[in-house]
Amino acid sequence: MNHEPYKLIPEGFTAVPSLEADEPELHFVDGFGQLDALAVVVPSEGEVPASVGLHRETLESAGFDGKPGTTLQLANASGTLVVAVGGGKPGSLDADGWRKAAAALVRATQRHARIGFELSDTAGIDAEHLGQVLAEGVLLARYRYDTLKSKAKPTALSEVQFLAPGVDTAAAERGLTTGRVKVRATNIARDLCNAPPSHLTAAGLGEVSQELANRFGFTVEEFNKQQLIDLRCGGLLGVNAGSAQEPRMIKLSYRPEGSPTGHLGLVGKGIMYDSGGVSLKPSDPMHLLMKMDMGGAAAVLAVFTALRDLGCKAAVTGFLMCTDNMPSGSAYKLGDVLTTRSGLTIEVKNTDAEGRLVMCDAMTLAVEDDVDGIVDIATLTGAALMSLGQLTAPVFGNDQRLVDLVLESGSRADEQVWQLPLERAYRPQLDSDVADISNLGGPYAGSTTAALFLAEFVGETPWAHIDIAGTMQSDKDDLWRSKGATGFGARLLIDLALGYPAG
Repeated sequence: MNHEPYKLIPEGFTAVPSLEADEPELHFVDGFGQLDALAVVVPSEGEVPASVGLHRETLESAGFDGKPGTTLQLANASGTLVVAVGGGKPGSLDADGWRKAAAALVRATQRHARIGFELSDTAGIDAEHLGQVLAEGVLLARYRYDTLKSKAKPTALSEVQFLAPGVDTAAAERGLTTGRVKVRATNIARDLCNAPPSHLTAAGLGEVSQELANRFGFTVEEFNKQQLIDLRCGGLLGVNAGSAQEPRMIKLSYRPEGSPTGHLGLVGKGIMYDSGGVSLKPSDPMHLLMKMDMGGAAAVLAVFTALRDLGCKAAVTGFLMCTDNMPSGSAYKLGDVLTTRSGLTIEVKNTDAEGRLVMCDAMTLAVEDDVDGIVDIATLTGAALMSLGQLTAPVFGNDQRLVDLVLESGSRADEQVWQLPLERAYRPQLDSDVADISNLGGPYAGSTTAALFLAEFVGETPWAHIDIAGTMQSDKDDLWRSKGATGFGARLLIDLALGYPAG
């Protein structure tokens, strides 16, 4: 992994530390064993569960109103912390609500290793789905990236016991297993995004991909600089021109046993660090986050770690387009023209609009592989952050059926996506006087013009594009979103692949 010894990266460093951590036990029980903390769902009205030990008037006087996501820590003479977790109106918690409730209890019990969670009124949700979302809420919220910290680590979570009278325990346990796999994938994506650019290069991501493939049952092909030249991947090569690090295209392949139900292509933007190139970014907090500009590639790679274990029936091919974007004497410049694998030529009008340049070659290769649908995911435009903020990613596409599948998967995963129009009337903004197309549109609708650029390379193949520039990271701990990289898109795309094609 350490291709540059002067960086003094410890031999024991791993780009995916979450895989090395001890996994907590999660299980449904008929009665609680020994606990350090007990969380109890308390609705906003009606009876307060007896295990809380207080009347509603007392809870309200302490500022607890029972709204979803709220918690109140209560001292207990037995030494076991009791945490009231808001459940909203009786019977109102859906799958997202239970996921958030589980995350809230974990946030309130950071110093405790063995936690019990007393659930009530779960009749409105399937037992297996309940187990899945509880596992997701607990394990996503407990994530921390502290592998490079030398100080003592916080208390590790060792066990969570779920007490849910009337729930089919066997089905709920199966759900816990599914949830674990999806969280494992999400945390892999988080690890890769949180890793410093000094510690994870394009070549390093290739090594990680090989290791994960051997462990989780998919195959990897790496393409180095000379191979990319032979493939005529001029977009990726152009962006890499200013870098001291070699680029990589990493092709991932998963094939199920038997005849696949379909062939899904996934494309991930893998800019390992984005300085903006010659169009240098300002030195502000957003620049610091540009180690996460490979969040799309991280999400796609993470998806492949779950496909075998969750029994995916579709064939899935992924392309990770990886390089950093740096200024130097050899860097590509404004006014340069790049020739892509498709044969289309691109005039460079801004070197900080580089994500679409590295991805366009992958779109062409995916079409050549005869996929029957392409979904790309990329930290592509600041306009996505400005328009929809940090909780919702815009999705565009040329095929409404595929876009609808993405929207449905996002809803199930609680990874919010919102369709924006692929407004063809803006396409002339990308016209060039010297090439087939330019890599920058006008001052408005930046997410749309970026999507229109990508659309040029998919032809008639059904395609959807998810822009995660806003959702790639969280500024603070927020329910299941831990501070730092969110791994957004991994669970959404896993859900999509498992049901692909629907109908």
